Amino acid sequence: MDLSFLNVLFPMLLRGFKVTVEISVFGILIGFMLGCVSGYALQCKNKVAKFIANIYIWIIRSTPIIVQALYVYFVVPEITGIDLGSNISGIIVILLNSGAFIAEIVRGALQGIEPGQKEAGLSLGLTPFQTLIHVIIPPAFRSMIPALFNQFIISVKDTAILSIIVVNEITKQIQNYAALSFNTINAYTAGALFYMVIISVLIIIQKQVERRIS
Repeated sequence: MDLSFLNVLFPMLLRGFKVTVEISVFGILIGFMLGCVSGYALQCKNKVAKFIANIYIWIIRSTPIIVQALYVYFVVPEITGIDLGSNISGIIVILLNSGAFIAEIVRGALQGIEPGQKEAGLSLGLTPFQTLIHVIIPPAFRSMIPALFNQFIISVKDTAILSIIVVNEITKQIQNYAALSFNTINAYTAGALFYMVIISVLIIIQKQVERRIS
């Protein structure tokens, strides 16, 4: 098999990888903060906060991410008059999408903490906020780590959909090379293998972290 095509394709994949990492990391970090707030709102006693969180999660979970990407990239600028650009739009899509699913992870983790732990913290003289920070969040966060890693991996793969809004991530670079060279078999095969290596590395890291936690 002639691998000379990699001289052109591999640098393109690396450029796409950089964009994929930037969008995934920023998207998942901001999405994590949004998910924590939404997840806490889902199980708090504030009805307004719970209603808003439920509406947000319902909208995101009931629409395909490709539709969300098209809406953020084409519709939001028309409404606001602000040109977000493809990369910023991609980050917004990933953070909104991951935030909705992380919210459910956070809600489940918080509800998984036995009420007795909260009561014990309060009985020691801690305020409700101190009890949340020092007693409830640490074990809840440990229980969330495997699910959060899974969500991060999903978000990395979801960036491939952003090629539809001209984000120059890995998939878009593969499409660009295939369109220029007409070498579709080599382009998409190499692209698939490139994704497999990235995701496999993330899975190995996930297993190592889970082993340390256990």
